[in-house]
Amino acid sequence: MTASIPQTITSIAATAPGPVDADTSFVVVEADTPSPTGHDLLVEVRAVSVNPVDVKVRSSFDADAAPKVLGFDAAGVVVAVGPEVTTRAVGDEVYYAGSIARPGTNTSHHLVDERIVGRKPSSLDFAEAAALPLTTITAWEALFDVLEISEGAGGTILVTGGAGGTGSMVTQLARSLTDLTVVATASRDESRDWAARMGAKHVVDRHDLVAAVHAVAPDGVDHVFSAFSEGNVEAYADLLRVRGAVVAIDDPEGLDTMPLKDKAQSWRWEFMFARPLHEPESDAQKRILDRVADLVDEGKVVTTLTRTLSPLGVDTLREAHQLLESSSTIGKVVITAG
Repeated sequence: MTASIPQTITSIAATAPGPVDADTSFVVVEADTPSPTGHDLLVEVRAVSVNPVDVKVRSSFDADAAPKVLGFDAAGVVVAVGPEVTTRAVGDEVYYAGSIARPGTNTSHHLVDERIVGRKPSSLDFAEAAALPLTTITAWEALFDVLEISEGAGGTILVTGGAGGTGSMVTQLARSLTDLTVVATASRDESRDWAARMGAKHVVDRHDLVAAVHAVAPDGVDHVFSAFSEGNVEAYADLLRVRGAVVAIDDPEGLDTMPLKDKAQSWRWEFMFARPLHEPESDAQKRILDRVADLVDEGKVVTTLTRTLSPLGVDTLREAHQLLESSSTIGKVVITAG
């Protein structure tokens, strides 16, 4: 470690699971600065973004794990590296989505495995870059790994939550790398405009999903990206063609997928933390982020940042979580270090 690295780090942690307005949900904690070992990078965090998973973890984590530092998305500068690191160096600007098994990114300095870290797009600042990693990886894996869509492939995909962070990236990647026709759901005027700017050919209201989608895709769709699965299985079964597939990212309880059987349709899951948890040796997420950095720098993909807060602290994190819990956000909320 170099002399420029502080001896202690400041993090914002939850000291107990609870609601967004609880005093224990956002607390300043100090700790010794960790030293990178193995494949780890020590990153000086310049910006983070907030995702629905942050809200979920904050409200429901095991109290024995407190204090719990939340946060996954980050963009920053590498300030130290472990002895086995080969892909990054001190001074590199990076972005990444982290691992659910490790302390989070709501901190001044963060340890992360190099194999899930991409180069920050040179055309973006740290805030713009921090908006992208988790949703980008989720969208990429959903399209190309789970649904096994080939680059350049045609067909039609229904993207629910078209104005959300992940829906925005599914649409952008489909537009940039495939010939898929994207039908996105959005209800408010500003959400519809956003989804169209991301590249959706058709934007429909989710409240009468079957009729709305059939109006623009009379023959149905080949794929469904589901951010809101509860109560929609029968609609998906109606809309999907024979042997079509759903990829879902949410956590619906007691989901009954039997309506899909009649047309031999399938239900699949995307969980971007699966690789860091179960395939730590894989560098697939690094390669995804590097590829998307190229797409961003080529002008083919844009940041989904829509709101920036500063500095990273108790008040700004609470505000960001409140914004997500309102279910009215478009794109991504980012907090800069200061």
